[in-house]
Amino acid sequence: MIMPVSALGAVIALVISIVLILRKVPPVYALVAGALTGGLLGGAGLTTTVDLMMEGAEGIIPAVLRILAAGVLAGVLIESGAAASLANGVVRKLGEKKALLALVLATMVLTAVGVFVDVAVITVAPIALAIANRAGLSRTAILLAMVGGGKAGNIMSPNPNTIAVAESFNVPLTSVMAAGIIPAVFGVIVTYILAKRVSQKGTMVPNEDIQDNSDQRIPSMFTAIIAPLVAIGLLVLRPLFGIEVDPMLALPAGGIAGALVMGKIKGINTFIISGLSKMAPVAVLLLGTGTLAGIISNSGLQYVLIDSIEFLGLPSYALAPASGIFMSGATASTTAGAVVASEVFSGTLLEMGVAGLAGAAMIHSGATVIDHMPHGSFFHATAGSVLMGIQERLKLIPYESLVGLTLAIISTLLFGVFQLF
Repeated sequence: MIMPVSALGAVIALVISIVLILRKVPPVYALVAGALTGGLLGGAGLTTTVDLMMEGAEGIIPAVLRILAAGVLAGVLIESGAAASLANGVVRKLGEKKALLALVLATMVLTAVGVFVDVAVITVAPIALAIANRAGLSRTAILLAMVGGGKAGNIMSPNPNTIAVAESFNVPLTSVMAAGIIPAVFGVIVTYILAKRVSQKGTMVPNEDIQDNSDQRIPSMFTAIIAPLVAIGLLVLRPLFGIEVDPMLALPAGGIAGALVMGKIKGINTFIISGLSKMAPVAVLLLGTGTLAGIISNSGLQYVLIDSIEFLGLPSYALAPASGIFMSGATASTTAGAVVASEVFSGTLLEMGVAGLAGAAMIHSGATVIDHMPHGSFFHATAGSVLMGIQERLKLIPYESLVGLTLAIISTLLFGVFQLF
């Protein structure tokens, strides 16, 4: 089949996007510029290139609307102190003797209930620094614990990447969330083992790096968990009873219910504004991602990847995790990588006989393998959260990749190998 854009054009689109992001161009403009240049150099012509970009962006709109709605839940969790309460509760229950495990689980819980990974790490970081100072743990160990826990929670969370992947494969959001539970358990175990191994590697945390948050008023752990419980409860009505409550309604409803229970309903407008401010950049980024997906999905690149997998003797379902890994590495973003991979390859995977949920789960887990590269904001935001230098942060990349690879391997075993047999 002759495609409007050559495989080389798609590669050029990716390369230009990466180069522009590295040069600090806003990612959405970098992606649009890459898509436009790749389409033109790939032989599509100006009119066709623009049409393909528009088509790709239009395909992202439903996911964008649901992501904006998720801002209500995220805003309530973060601004009400619910996220900090959940993190403190987990750490308090496990104690300092199991400090690293506590940090892994605390960050996992926050991302699992709908907080962005980078925001979850920033939220837990002050607790982590205080624990590291008292327990003699390195910055490398505590950041790895938080990042690994965040990756594990990320694949079973009602977050932007899960919403977008579920939308692309037309499967329930709760099913994609549930598909991440078992891989997440393995991810937590591997993260804890790796964090223990590097507990004395890297710089230590001096007294002056500790923040005093003792006067911060936060809700009880019981009331803090209500918001995500209500949201997830509404979402599971579909698989349990056939009652469909769209995430665009369920996620804000959970946030409002949480604010009511915590006695903070008067601040709901402030929470919503804050949540919107956090989701708006993601929504805009996804529109830019959609333009790139429009070019790649109409290029020969997908067939190059398919031929490469066949040449290596890998099964057809290997395309799912491979595309997630490839696209998240190119964009240095779990969300952008998962969106591009699912938009481009969902149709192909379904035609190959891969079930929708299986394809969604494997792409989603694959997108966590190298989403932490230096040309993305996650790399720098997490480094800043624990006051870590760039050189030390770079040394953490192989360990993070091992955690992501664990998630991808377990997911592929469950939804690829088991699907065949």
